[in-house]
Amino acid sequence: MRGTRWQLSRDARLIVAGQGVRAAGYGFTAVLLGALLAARGFSSVQAGLTLTALIAGTALASLVVGRYGDRMGRRASYALLFGGIALAGVVVAVGGRWWVMLVVALTGTLSTDVVDNGPATTLEQAMLAAEDAGTAAVYGRYNATGSAAGALGSLAVILPGLGLHGPGGVHGGLFLVLVPVGISGVILAACLSPAVEASPATPSPLKPVSRARSQLGPSRAVVRRLAGLFAVDAAGGGLVTTGFLSYYLTERYHASVVALGWLFFAVSLVQAVSVALAPLLARRFGLIATMVGTHLPSNLLLAAVAFVPSFPAAAALLLARTTLSQMDVPTRQALVMTVVTPPERTAAAAVTNAARYTVRPAGPLIAGLVQQFALGAPLVIAGTVKGAYDLTLWRWARDLGLASRPQAHPPGAGTVSAASSGEPP
Repeated sequence: MRGTRWQLSRDARLIVAGQGVRAAGYGFTAVLLGALLAARGFSSVQAGLTLTALIAGTALASLVVGRYGDRMGRRASYALLFGGIALAGVVVAVGGRWWVMLVVALTGTLSTDVVDNGPATTLEQAMLAAEDAGTAAVYGRYNATGSAAGALGSLAVILPGLGLHGPGGVHGGLFLVLVPVGISGVILAACLSPAVEASPATPSPLKPVSRARSQLGPSRAVVRRLAGLFAVDAAGGGLVTTGFLSYYLTERYHASVVALGWLFFAVSLVQAVSVALAPLLARRFGLIATMVGTHLPSNLLLAAVAFVPSFPAAAALLLARTTLSQMDVPTRQALVMTVVTPPERTAAAAVTNAARYTVRPAGPLIAGLVQQFALGAPLVIAGTVKGAYDLTLWRWARDLGLASRPQAHPPGAGTVSAASSGEPP
């Protein structure tokens, strides 16, 4: 699967296509999911439990793939996951009871994220490593494709004939869109070559986190600190998933699914631009300054959404927030790679990513519970928690001398030992 920077190999093109197809389907159903829960008469607690199960299912399925995917074969596992997506679409379409939605959510075959959306993403990133393990070029194109496809999926809800041109018009049959998504993915998986399979002679990128953690050396302390900070940020983000926002906007403003489709389409496009601009800002101001300087204002905007009286105002604030909120994604990943030595990169990524996934399932449940006091309470709590993360990250980085660096030190050039010891370098 070796290709040039600008030309992907056949296997890489198939994997990127798989991501695009799945993201388009998830972009469509993510807009519908919260509104569907509301249309079926589920309470805020039931909606919160469903979204909690969805995130928990995604995390659990990713761990299962990480443990058994290479043993079963990546192509076979990839096909099985897409088959599960098709089956989930059928079950949601025909099953209107809450427990049915709960069971489907726990399988990990649904997602409200269009890029980092669970077990299939785990396999795709591992398979793409053979294409470009040294730079982010192929992963940039991979994620850009997912963002663009997800935006188109969100926009598709405005198509005529879907019965969505009014409040409460959502019906489960629309989830049948996941059937062609799943079938397409199975076909793409069948077309992959043996080159995407794990090599027995090399460590698998899908090792369990516990085994990856044992590879951490001098950077163990700094990675654990980052993992804890990232977990706080993810906990706040778990309160305001796309599914929650869809539910909130429907319940608070009686927004139609068509309006939600336009909103989340715009959100996806703004996210793509935001991520593209982040490296330029980081080159000028440094990783930490870019992360905190953009993320903190975005969290203030998020909290403000709870207090606006109309859907247009809420949509405007969400779009303004999105212009800033995603800039910490590539900079956060770069930060982790900067403060560890090269041999520790895989372990550091595994530990910090696992920390984020571990806390997310509780978010929708907590959101559903606190909505019993105020419908917009999760927005305020999320903005507060994520803002506290930003301030703590800045203080920690300042104490280590990282906050003022326009250019980060090369990995292993002295940052790790200082960070690990807790003393400024």
